[in-house]
Amino acid sequence: MGMNGSTMLEPLRQGLPPIDPAAVSSSASCALPPRFEAVRGARHFTRSTLTGWGLAERFDDVALVVSELVTNALRHALPADAPRSDDAPVRLHLMRWTSRLVCAVRDPSQQSPSAGEVSDFAAESGRGLFLVDSFADGWGWHPLAGTLRGKVVWALFRLHATD
Repeated sequence: MGMNGSTMLEPLRQGLPPIDPAAVSSSASCALPPRFEAVRGARHFTRSTLTGWGLAERFDDVALVVSELVTNALRHALPADAPRSDDAPVRLHLMRWTSRLVCAVRDPSQQSPSAGEVSDFAAESGRGLFLVDSFADGWGWHPLAGTLRGKVVWALFRLHATD
């Protein structure tokens, strides 16, 4: 059974500012293969989704953060001994409210993105989560609930309402 966008939103709200789930005007998600080319696919998906939502001007910042989150997630999805299930181990979700956009990336590791991993990741990518922190208006993570293993790391972008 695949995970749909609405089940994804439940735990996400714990870490986000209080938002009415009914106010999510759009959401989109894509499964990413556990290969490093997936970063390119994630950027392409982000571009077409944001363009469809009339937010193309935010692409540079959002794509940069998406690339970092996906790269980090792939580091956990790539080991050969990782159990292969039908469900893709890495999933990118984009969710949009009137005044904010959230990108969330799911990966198979339950390790905190800030415990012990940041120094490796920052050294390896040269910027890592520091960059996510600089470009997004907020970010966080939480373990997946129930039978799903892994975690979700999310980043929030404020949107200027065009009324």
